[in-house]
Amino acid sequence: MKALLVCESYHHSNTQKVAQVIAKTLDAEIKKPQEVDPSETADYSLIGFGSGIYFGKHHGSILKLVDKLPQGNNKTVFIFSTSGEEGKIEGFHRKLHRKLEEKGYNILDEFNCAGYDTFLFNKVVGGISKGRPNQEDLNAAQIFGEKLKRTYNVLLLCDRPSSSK
Repeated sequence: MKALLVCESYHHSNTQKVAQVIAKTLDAEIKKPQEVDPSETADYSLIGFGSGIYFGKHHGSILKLVDKLPQGNNKTVFIFSTSGEEGKIEGFHRKLHRKLEEKGYNILDEFNCAGYDTFLFNKVVGGISKGRPNQEDLNAAQIFGEKLKRTYNVLLLCDRPSSSK
């Protein structure tokens, strides 16, 4: 399996921390969206897209890259994020999820955890989700990566042509 994580992470590097754990588990490389040539995505069997959540959705650079991607033809992908508030994964990932599905990508799984957030009004109160992602979050990211690997390998086995006797 050749895997790539496309990650946009700034402010506090929350999502980068999560991406590094997942990448280590998958033996994957990590690139920023602007470092990815859309045509090179064909070289990867599994691609993850992740960023912090801004105004309820992934960073614009991730969404713009997905707009430029070729048709997915059921290529396997996953989505990850960090956010000041956790537990709203369905809403936070909706736009990216929809864009990937419309392009014909098969979304294997999704991950979200809290991340320290001082964006806009949160700065006034000193930020929310201080100290996050913490070790528990990073352990959850590792488990997520291991689950991705197992599930992806099962998919490969299921896609093998059966030998006729």
